[in-house]
Amino acid sequence: MNGAQLHLMLNHLPVMGALFTLLLLSWGLIRRSTEIQKVALVAVLLTGLSSVPVYLTGEPAEHVVEEMAGVDKAALDEHESMGKFALWCGVGLAVAAAVALGVGARNPNGLVVGAAVVWLVNALVFGVMGYTAHIGGQIRHPEIKSGAAPPTQETQGETQEEGE
Repeated sequence: MNGAQLHLMLNHLPVMGALFTLLLLSWGLIRRSTEIQKVALVAVLLTGLSSVPVYLTGEPAEHVVEEMAGVDKAALDEHESMGKFALWCGVGLAVAAAVALGVGARNPNGLVVGAAVVWLVNALVFGVMGYTAHIGGQIRHPEIKSGAAPPTQETQGETQEEGE
């Protein structure tokens, strides 16, 4: 397994984890269940920390793909910059969840406030993680860029001939 494979395998954790924990935290707040809120906050903490291995595998992934044909170097640079920002957002999210859990352990009313604050931070981090993943996808997937032209009849015919 090379660096790119490991990065691609791990990079879904903070994105999908942020979405899942956002939904779980919403459910806990709607139900006013301290148990669900606590479980959600622990899941948020783990999701935030999952940004660390994703970031650490980014550089080895870059070394694998940077010289390949079809790599968008501008997208690679932007993804790297956003990756740093996403790392700090993920760590900040984990810290916010840990603080909310600590406050909730001392004061049950503080848990609800902490969970609500973490919900807001989580929503913002989900956006950051999603955008970072989107930019990462543009590195070798020109079909997801806005304004990408659909394949022409000529290109479709060439693709079919190659597959035969």
